[in-house]
Amino acid sequence: VISASHFKTIKETYPEAPSYPVPGQPGQIKVPAGWLIEQSGFKGKRIGDAGVHEKQALVLVNYGNARGDEILELARAIQAGIKNNFDIALETEVNII
Repeated sequence: VISASHFKTIKETYPEAPSYPVPGQPGQIKVPAGWLIEQSGFKGKRIGDAGVHEKQALVLVNYGNARGDEILELARAIQAGIKNNFDIALETEVNII
């Protein structure tokens, strides 16, 4: 969720960027995480045996023997890429134990 003004700057570079209003939060915009991941070049990317699914950017995949720390490394690389490209701090929606 970002401010409408922040989204306006994103739209200048990415006019096709999807967005949704946040109910009960005027001036706040939700940008789909899958779109951010794809635009940041992570869709289909692998780090060792951990990777982002080729068709669904929200799905992280263990392609063989990836350890938990490798999945976490991939998730953190995605977060860093989105922060760098869009200045958005993407939050994980899973509990990492």
